[in-house]
This record gives sequence, C-alpha cells and structure tokens, in this order.
Amino acid sequence: MQTVLAFLLILAMIATLVALIRGIVIFLKTTEQDLLGTGTNSSGVRQNKMMRARIMFQALAVVIVVLLLLMSRGG
Repeated sequence: MQTVLAFLLILAMIATLVALIRGIVIFLKTTEQDLLGTGTNSSGVRQNKMMRARIMFQALAVVIVVLLLLMSRGG
C-alpha cells in the first residue's frame, strides 16, 4: 500500500509542477489589452484555472503524505 501511495505522491507532484508551468506560460502570454481590460480576458480565466488545478494537486499531495506518515507510524 505504501508503494502505491508513494507512486500516487510522485504523480501528484508532477501534476502540480505541470499546472504551475502552464500557469506561468499563460501569464507570460498575457497581452497589454488583457491587462487594460480591452482584450478577451481569456488569459485571466485560464490563469485562474491553472492556479486552482495547482492548489488541488498540492492538497492531494499533502493528503497522501499524511497517509504515508500515519501508515509508517502505525507499524
């Protein structure tokens, strides 16, 4: 069971990193029109989606770490 959780932890960490990188790339592609409010504002929506995904993956990773710690404590 610990092996499965360790594998899931690695996947959650990779997913967190991917969401972070995608969010940064979207941020770097933000145009001046988006910042002034005259653009489509699609980059702002995508940035928020990536931030929520990153937070979700981070929370999942924390839960898995807690489970691993509880399992290792229990013997």
